[in-house]
Amino acid sequence: MPILDAHTFEFISRSPDQTRRIGIRLGILLGERDVICLCGDLGAGKTTLVQGIAKGWGSPDDATSPSFVLVNNYRRPDGTELNHLDAYRLDSPADAVDLDIELMLGEGPLVVEWPERILEALPSETLWIDMGWLAEEQRSMLFRSAGARYDRLLADLKESMVQGLI
Repeated sequence: MPILDAHTFEFISRSPDQTRRIGIRLGILLGERDVICLCGDLGAGKTTLVQGIAKGWGSPDDATSPSFVLVNNYRRPDGTELNHLDAYRLDSPADAVDLDIELMLGEGPLVVEWPERILEALPSETLWIDMGWLAEEQRSMLFRSAGARYDRLLADLKESMVQGLI
């Protein structure tokens, strides 16, 4: 796991299960208004990572791709929500505003796939994860933090991954 600097690190996942485990570790660390931006082509492993994030965050529901419904909501037993927005079918940041992205941010963490399509509607401080297909079972993951909260989140995630020997 080469560490590039305090704001970035790269990881190669060797299997979908490993990608989910990384997501679980990230989900455990998420706070109320955290925003995770997932970039990568179709098949890069974004939904697999979200499955882990939702589980680690505490949702009993299985995460699925919101490609056709745009937003999936995952609830914890305490009623708080994690929103999973797929911005691929949105034409502009205004579409995200129309979907009430501010309300989504107030309900709990927000995970956004294809965030570059709605960049102006997102907070400037976020955690970016660029994912890429390397081989049948392997995916690259480049984590980039923007803002002090996300620097801490990234440091905690790195520490959790090292301790867990993912």
